[in-house]
Amino acid sequence: MSAPVVLITGAARRVGAEISRTLHAAGANVVLHYRASAQEAEALAAELNARREKSALAVRRDLADVAGLPGLLEEIVQHFGRLDALVNNASSFFPTAVGSIDAAMWDDLIGSNLKGPLFLSQAAAPQLARVNGCIVNITDIHAERPLKGYPLYCAAKAGLLGLTRALALELAPAVRVNAVAPGAIVWPTSNIGDRDFSAAARAAIIDHTLLKRVGSPADIARTVKFLIFDAPYITGQVINVDGGRTAHL
Repeated sequence: MSAPVVLITGAARRVGAEISRTLHAAGANVVLHYRASAQEAEALAAELNARREKSALAVRRDLADVAGLPGLLEEIVQHFGRLDALVNNASSFFPTAVGSIDAAMWDDLIGSNLKGPLFLSQAAAPQLARVNGCIVNITDIHAERPLKGYPLYCAAKAGLLGLTRALALELAPAVRVNAVAPGAIVWPTSNIGDRDFSAAARAAIIDHTLLKRVGSPADIARTVKFLIFDAPYITGQVINVDGGRTAHL
């Protein structure tokens, strides 16, 4: 019960799963949030609990249902007794050409990338303040340097970047709030993403990155771990983990 407890949204797959494994290996008990990936989330919880008994909990929630978020925090505290950190990782990503943007796209991209993190952070803040905890938001380098064809996604992540700094101000001094902005880490897996990130497009992105390679989910996870466990005097900051891509975009 004395181990720090971290809630990771979108924890079942890809970067979220790597963050969960890394924080768990560092000694944290982890709450694995998922919306649709039940099989992957339960398998990850079983994997982590096999390593350390009763150290992982998988919870299903639709972050768009903001009325249900306080109940999620109650469930976590009832199970683990505390909450020390929140990682807002869950995110939708797809192109939105100007002229084709509709309300459903707005609700999806703004909801997952900005609205959900805002209301979940608000619900978690009292618990985090009790233990001088922290929030880490996963933004994107394109929050500041937009990606052509993705204006709504970029606007949503820009909002999350602004929210990071605003919450750092609002929740100080009890709660630290920072962000990690990935560059090329994992490519999209949807048909839409595959269309926009062809082999040639991927090669161009890598060529424009100073380190001339893509990163890995572990690069993001290590940075999140640093901000949670090893950065007690850092708040209101964004760390770009992008191989130097934004140094000369």
